[in-house]
Amino acid sequence: MSIQDNLKQIQSTIPSPVTLVAVSKTKPVEDLQQAYDAGIRDFGENKIQEMCDKYEILPKDIRWHMIGHVQTNKVKYMAPFVHLIHGVDSLKLLKEINKQAEKNNRVIDVLLQVFIADEETKFGLDATELEHILTDEIQNLLHVKVVGLMGMATFTEDNNQIREEFKTLKNLFDLHQKTHPDLKILSMGMSGDYAIAIEEGSTMVRIGSSIFGHRNYNI
Repeated sequence: MSIQDNLKQIQSTIPSPVTLVAVSKTKPVEDLQQAYDAGIRDFGENKIQEMCDKYEILPKDIRWHMIGHVQTNKVKYMAPFVHLIHGVDSLKLLKEINKQAEKNNRVIDVLLQVFIADEETKFGLDATELEHILTDEIQNLLHVKVVGLMGMATFTEDNNQIREEFKTLKNLFDLHQKTHPDLKILSMGMSGDYAIAIEEGSTMVRIGSSIFGHRNYNI
């Protein structure tokens, strides 16, 4: 099936209020252009340099999402144009984004990544760190706007476990949204588990291989 056919099939399973981010990491600009021509405007990359290279080539109305783990020393490269940074997992990183956004006379939207998985390889804030940032720190950072939360479930075939992890994040989202009305986005769900994520309240899903096919990490 073509990229366009894959998109049609996936979009038929995603309710209209849910934003589809096409995860285009490692994929050539030709593939992204096909998805763009099919109407996609939100693209997710996990390497800043690759995203910057694609930004230079592709149409400027694309909304670029940084979905990977972000190193603070590379924030400056994407600060002029990035639309949304998903994986903000430390106060140090949040402060660096604020610093680089100020240099570019911007306010950059971010999601705070919460650790919900039963895997040590995953990144994210715990509930206490999340509350500290939202309650004590964010009002001092005038060039970042926390617009939601993000989390990644455990890589497992146990759908009940995945569902419980998504429920945990949704409960945290609902709790903090009461006092932080700017929280609009709950980003959870990827190719293998996005249907469960949507059932549990996700408003943004990140889908790559189901659109573009499997990746070749050896190139």
